[in-house]
Amino acid sequence: MGFLTSLLQSWRTGPSAKGDPRLLPEAQLSGPMPWVIAIMISLTVVAAASGLALRNAARTASADLEGGVTVQIVTAAPAERLRQAGAVMATLAKAPEVAEVRQVAQEDLNTLVEPWLGTRPGDDVEALPIPALIDVRLKGPATADRIAHLRALVVPVATSARVDAQAGWLTPVFAAIGTLQWLAGGLIALLALATIAAVLLASRNALGNHRETIEIVHMLGGTDRQIARVVQRSMAFDAAAGGLAGLLLGVITIALLSRQFAGLGSGMVGGAVLHWQDWIVIAAIPLAGVALAVLTARVTVLAALRRML
Repeated sequence: MGFLTSLLQSWRTGPSAKGDPRLLPEAQLSGPMPWVIAIMISLTVVAAASGLALRNAARTASADLEGGVTVQIVTAAPAERLRQAGAVMATLAKAPEVAEVRQVAQEDLNTLVEPWLGTRPGDDVEALPIPALIDVRLKGPATADRIAHLRALVVPVATSARVDAQAGWLTPVFAAIGTLQWLAGGLIALLALATIAAVLLASRNALGNHRETIEIVHMLGGTDRQIARVVQRSMAFDAAAGGLAGLLLGVITIALLSRQFAGLGSGMVGGAVLHWQDWIVIAAIPLAGVALAVLTARVTVLAALRRML
């Protein structure tokens, strides 16, 4: 912020120019502030995008599993397992609250267990005690009362049946996602505080380095607000440059992370996408950073000038 030394040039036009808005020189990009702000903005963009993507993934998974119920037929005898599965299918098909019922094919079950059991086409997979799975879709949410009612219908015809809401399986996952969202919000708050601290130190350092110049400006009729506007303009220019660079770096990082996670092929990860509303929030982060830097610089300079003079 070496621009304060040029303040004296503004008084060459005489006292009548003191009210001219062009009295103060234009700010120039200098020092480490743009790079500091760029780092802060890029980290904030990545943290915000992560939090928004996690929120979207949780909402998508919750909506998909809201009316889902799984019935497991847990018995070691293959013939008995098939009999009970057929009885459950027939019973649930008549239930008024059931919209759709489907038994998971044996081929799909083989695919699920293959990474752990190493099954091959010649293996007798049906002899393994793999539960028969029945996917049930309800006409409404899978509440505790509806689960209890389905259990009361199923157990008499299939004593080995277990009825569970599909959303219940992912309760720990949803809890972990909620924790990660809070961590992302906490990181954003810490980055905002770090930005405020950096701007505060830079503003105080600039005033300390140009104390004599500021005293001369005051003797010539300059006001604290005029000096504060000089600092504001410089800080706004630095913050805008750093904000744009940080936004670009953050978007590139988000694109790289998206490609990495897309390769996982997971259904829940597939729901962790950013919608257009989320991109508006991300694009507003540099603007918020500029406003925060300018406000911090103004408050810091005015407070320091009151103590200085």
